[in-house]
Amino acid sequence: MELTPHKAEPAVILPNPDDPRLTERVTGIDHTRTIIEVKVPVERALTLYLNAQEIVTMMTINDYPEYLAIGYLLNQNMLKPDDVVTGVDYDDELQVAVVRTERHTNYEHKLKKRTLTSGCAQGTAFGDLMEALEGIDLPDAELRTSWLYEMTKTVNTTPSLYLAAGAIHGCVLCQQGRPICYMEDVGRHNAVDKLAGWMYRHGVDPADKILYTTGRLTSEMTIKTVRMGIPILVSRSGFTAWGVSLARQAGLTLVGRARGKRFVAVSGEERIVFDQDPASVEEEASRHHRKGAEGDD
Repeated sequence: MELTPHKAEPAVILPNPDDPRLTERVTGIDHTRTIIEVKVPVERALTLYLNAQEIVTMMTINDYPEYLAIGYLLNQNMLKPDDVVTGVDYDDELQVAVVRTERHTNYEHKLKKRTLTSGCAQGTAFGDLMEALEGIDLPDAELRTSWLYEMTKTVNTTPSLYLAAGAIHGCVLCQQGRPICYMEDVGRHNAVDKLAGWMYRHGVDPADKILYTTGRLTSEMTIKTVRMGIPILVSRSGFTAWGVSLARQAGLTLVGRARGKRFVAVSGEERIVFDQDPASVEEEASRHHRKGAEGDD
């Protein structure tokens, strides 16, 4: 599969909770001793190679392995934006994805000094990722509160694997208040990496985009958003101190605790345009409460 970037208009991607590959049913008992059946997400191992070198094995729902492979390498600074990717070979039976590039690559030294991050499952960031933030100048953009309210309501009411089975994170690339690519996975780092791969594949301009996540605004999420060139990051959950510090350093607009009419901006507030009265916005319905809705996980 050739993944060289092109400028064709990409199709909007939304979750498909009815995909039989992504969930299975298990039985148990509830608090009343009643036997019940529940739907749960399926985790699968995916081993990623860059050319001939094994990079990582990650746990994923594995719905878009090619996008995940490309996006992971981009966000770990192993692929450069101007690299030519000659192909991605994916073997479903072996659960292996191989990304091939024109440029010779060898990251043996880099792989020895990777650091476990605060992301769920297999989230990793490498020691020189901080250097990758240097010299990045995020584009001017605006975040209208009307877009923010529309976006959070749309994401929360869109049929998704989270609403069907829980135990999942979502990351959504939005333009103004409209989702254009909505990815889910067992870890938010996987979901955002899929977005990065999708953007690379379709040559999507990040300058006027907003990244929405259901998870915490950690250092890892801040770094990945900045590396993707997206100027605005929004979450329904809370912040970590390092995530806030890095966002301020990079000039990233960071908005958290976005639920219903409420939100808190801690960085890049100058991009926010208050064009809608919060009194006109409905509070979030309890059935759409997600992880972090009652506290700052």
